[in-house]
Amino acid sequence: MTTELTTENPEAADVPPPGAAPLAGRKVPRGHRRLLTRRDRLTLGLMATLPTVLHIALVWVTALASIALAFTTWDGIGFDSIHWVGLQNFKELFEQNPQFWPAVQHNVVWFAVLIVIPTPLGLFLAVQLDKRIRFSRVYQTAFFLPVVLSMAVIGFVWQLVYNPDTGLINSVIGANEPGKYIDWIGDPDLNLWAVLVAASWRHTGYMMILYLAGLKGVDPTLREAAAIDGAGEWQTFRGVVFPALRPTNTIVLVVTIIEALRAFDLVYVFNGGAEGTELLSILVTSNIIGESSRIGYGSAIAVVLLLISLVVIIPYLVSTFRKERRA
Repeated sequence: MTTELTTENPEAADVPPPGAAPLAGRKVPRGHRRLLTRRDRLTLGLMATLPTVLHIALVWVTALASIALAFTTWDGIGFDSIHWVGLQNFKELFEQNPQFWPAVQHNVVWFAVLIVIPTPLGLFLAVQLDKRIRFSRVYQTAFFLPVVLSMAVIGFVWQLVYNPDTGLINSVIGANEPGKYIDWIGDPDLNLWAVLVAASWRHTGYMMILYLAGLKGVDPTLREAAAIDGAGEWQTFRGVVFPALRPTNTIVLVVTIIEALRAFDLVYVFNGGAEGTELLSILVTSNIIGESSRIGYGSAIAVVLLLISLVVIIPYLVSTFRKERRA
C-alpha cells in the first residue's frame, strides 16, 4: 500500500516523517567524505610548512650562500669583511694548493677500492643469503651491523685495531715491539689503505642489503627456465640473474660514487686527514673551521665538490625520470 501511494504521489517521498528534523539548510554527506575542521587545516598547514621552511633554510639557502661566498674572501667576522675576488679562489686552488690534486686522487682511489672490493663481496654474500640457508637472518644482522654504526664509532674502533703498541694487528703479527713498529695511522704510505679497509668493512654490508633486495625482485620463472635448459648455477647467475640486476647495479654505482665523494668523518676521526689521507671534504673543513677561517676559499672547494657530485647525480635522475614516464 505504501509503495502504491508513493508511486501515485511522488511529492510524498520528500516529506520527512513526523518528528524528524527538516532537511532545509542541512548538507547531506557524500559517501564517507569528511570535511576538515579549521583546526585540522591549521595542523596540516604547519606540518607541511615547517619542514619545507627548514629544508629551504638549511639546505638551499646555505648551498646558494656557499656558491656566492666561493667568489669572495671572508674571515667569518662581520659581513662587512666580505670582499669580492671573482675567480681568484679557484685559480689559487687549481694552481697553488699542493693538497688539492692529491685530495682529488685520494677520492678517486676511494671510489675505485669501494667498487672493486666490497661491492663484489656484498654481491657474493647477497647471493649466498638468497639461497635461504639456515640462520640467514643472523648472518644478515652480523654483516649489516657496521652500516648501523656511525662512521665516527667505526673510526674509533679501527684506531684501536691499528694502534702501534696495543693494536690487534701489530699484536698478531708481532710488530708491537721496539724496532718493529708498523705505524698504520701515521705512515703516509699506509694510512690511506688502512682507512679504506675500515670503509670497505662497512660498505660490504651496505652493498649486501642492496643486492639482496634486488635478488628478491628477480622473477623465479627465469631461473626455472634456465634450470630446464640445463644451465648450471654459475651460468644461470651470469646469463639470467645478473642482467636482471641492472637497476640495482645502477643504484649501487651511484651510491658508491656518493660515498666516495662525501667521505669525511671516518678519516677525520682516524687521523684528522693528515698527510696521506687528504680528501676534498677534509680540505673544506680545514679551511672553514681552521685557524685561518678562509671561508671563501673553503666554499670554493665545496663548489668543486658539488659540481663533481652533480656530474653523477643529474644523469641518474634524468634516466630515472625517463623510466617513470615510460612506465
